[in-house]
Amino acid sequence: MPYRILLTGATGFVGAAVLRALRDERAVLVRALTRDPARRGPRSQAAEWVCADLADPDSLHGLAEGADAVVHLASRIDGSEEQCETVNVHGTRALMREARRAGVGRVVHLSTSAVYGPGPHDGIGVDEIVPAPVSPASRTRLAGEAYALAADGVVLRPGLIQGAGDRWVVPALAELRRRVPARWGEAPARLSVVDVTDLARLIAALAAGPRTVASGIYHASHPEPVPSAELLAELVASDVLPPVSEEWSWERCLRRLRETPGRMSERQFALLATDHWYRSEEIWRLAQCPAGPGPLARLADCAAWYRAHLAAAAQA
Repeated sequence: MPYRILLTGATGFVGAAVLRALRDERAVLVRALTRDPARRGPRSQAAEWVCADLADPDSLHGLAEGADAVVHLASRIDGSEEQCETVNVHGTRALMREARRAGVGRVVHLSTSAVYGPGPHDGIGVDEIVPAPVSPASRTRLAGEAYALAADGVVLRPGLIQGAGDRWVVPALAELRRRVPARWGEAPARLSVVDVTDLARLIAALAAGPRTVASGIYHASHPEPVPSAELLAELVASDVLPPVSEEWSWERCLRRLRETPGRMSERQFALLATDHWYRSEEIWRLAQCPAGPGPLARLADCAAWYRAHLAAAAQA
C-alpha cells in the first residue's frame, strides 16, 4: 500500500516545492487540495487532485480518510481580520478535526515566525518571548496553531522563505533598494532565512520520513542566520539587485522611505533590515534532515527566476 498524504496549499509557493520533494521521499500518494479546478496539476500515480476550500469546512469532510499524514500549508496572508480568520482559524480547525476523526498518524502545519511581532529578535528559541503578532494574517495563523497542536501536530515557524516562486522577500528587497538606495543602518543585521527547496525537504521528511517527531512548535529556518548585508551583496553579484555606494544611518533610511511612496511599510523594512533570527537547529536534527548549504549558496539556482520576475513586474 502506498503511504498516503493529504496536502493543502499544493499549488502555492511552498506547497509546489513540497509536492516535488514528497516524490523523492518514498513511495507516496498525495491527495492534493486546491480551491481552483483550473490550477490542478495532472492526475498521476503520485498525486490525486481534489477540489476543496478551507473557507468551506463542509468541503473537507472525509478528505483525510485513509491518510497517513496531513500536511497543512495553505493560509490566507492578506485581507481583513474576518477573511484571514475564516481560512487560518476556522479552516484549520475543520481540517484538524478531520485529521483526528480519521486517526491520521502525522500532522505537519506551516505557520510563521511573524507571530512574534516586531523585533529586533536576536537568536531566540521557541516562545522565549511572548508572541505579539501585528497583522490579521499573523494573528490568525498564531490562533490556528492551537488546532494543529491539539491534533498532535508539528508546527513549523520559518522566517523568510526565498527561492523560485518567491513573490515577497526578494521583491520586497528590490522595492526597498529602489526607495532607499544605500546600505541600510550602521550595525550588521542577521536574518532567519530558508530556501524553499530545503524547507520542502524538511516538511517531506517530517511527513513521510522514517523518524517521527514529537508534537510541538519548532523554528524552521536554516540553522545559520544570514547577515542581511551578505544577502544583499549576493543579490547584487547575481545581477538581481543594483549596487549601491553609500551607507546611510537608520534614521536617514527611514526618512527616505517615508519620502518615497511604495508598498513596503516601515515595519516591513525593519523586518528585513534589523535582527530577526530564531534558533532553528533542533527540527533539522530531530527529522534527521540535512539543512543544506544555506540560502546564500542556493541563490545561484534561482537568480534567473528573480531577474525575470522583477523585470516583468517593472513592466507591468
